[in-house]
Amino acid sequence: MYFAALLARTEDGWEASDTELDDVETLSDLADLAREASPDEDTVLVLIEQEDAWFGVVRIDGEDDPRIYVSDAAAAARSAYGELLLTDELLGREPGSDGPDLDALDLDGTEDGESDESDDESDDGPDADAVTHGPVGDSEILDDLGVGEKELRALDAEDALGSIAEALGASEVLETVR
Repeated sequence: MYFAALLARTEDGWEASDTELDDVETLSDLADLAREASPDEDTVLVLIEQEDAWFGVVRIDGEDDPRIYVSDAAAAARSAYGELLLTDELLGREPGSDGPDLDALDLDGTEDGESDESDDESDDGPDADAVTHGPVGDSEILDDLGVGEKELRALDAEDALGSIAEALGASEVLETVR
């Protein structure tokens, strides 16, 4: 089960709206949707979660490039909404590289049926194109809003969005759209 909401900061506080991501195909589409929620170019947060698996935060400040944090890249890679957030840059890949087939990745980042170690791989570490378990992105995305890097990384996917909203003073408005 997925949940997605926009939190727009206004001079009167935070305003929340649930959002439908079915028509959103790219990160640019998502950023445009967020910018529409704040005509004054204030901060907008897009909060996305897949129940008990992963959560993501996209921060849009005016016309600046979106800042992204995803709690578990491997889990998000298996999700249509997660794939929106997992850009080549975020995953540390060359833009436009084919990279792995995200749908064929197993939980450990290997392709189905492939072992973790390959005879022809050196000890230089895992394949650079593999999607890692754990967080990726800008872990300082909410520092100035009261959620530091350490707190963000410690959040459990089960209650992360509620914890973030509480720290922002926006838990009541988020609950109205949940």
